[in-house]
Amino acid sequence: MDVSEAGTVPAINSRQDELYQNTAASYGAAIERLAHAYEADPEIRRDLVQEIHIGLWRSFAAFDGRCSLRTWLYRIAHNVATSHVIKQRRSKGAGLVGLDDVENLPQANSSHEAADRNQDLARLTEFIQQLKPLDRQVILLYLEGMDAASIGEITGLSARYVSTKVYRIKEILARRFNPGGRNDD
Repeated sequence: MDVSEAGTVPAINSRQDELYQNTAASYGAAIERLAHAYEADPEIRRDLVQEIHIGLWRSFAAFDGRCSLRTWLYRIAHNVATSHVIKQRRSKGAGLVGLDDVENLPQANSSHEAADRNQDLARLTEFIQQLKPLDRQVILLYLEGMDAASIGEITGLSARYVSTKVYRIKEILARRFNPGGRNDD
């Protein structure tokens, strides 16, 4: 925060800083989880978290309160993370897959032994990291406890389309995590 020669902080930056500080304090853990789902490498993930925080702070200069801070935060965070993924994929040459193709990918851990919670979480994270950014955004917001209408507001999709995407992803996950059975929760 810059202090002018007169010793006062510009009013715009003061409001922007306050919005950022309150939002970062309330949703810091959510930003960390989101970054973890978008980036596997811990070093690059730290950079992504910083990029999200910078993007969030900058965005508050234009925040007009037409949506909740939570909605605004997720919109900005997912946009920054999506841009990060696209940039990383281009530099690495790795391709993203859609929901129609994800079932054909080899499973990272296909053993039939019971996996503990950490292994399941790692498999889920790996699955999510393979999705295209929009599908990834939808399932991450769903996992953060947001409803279809809120996810639609953030992504620009209809609530019905969001519900359909969530249903399809859950079906794929049920088949991957429960081979030979369905999970009808």
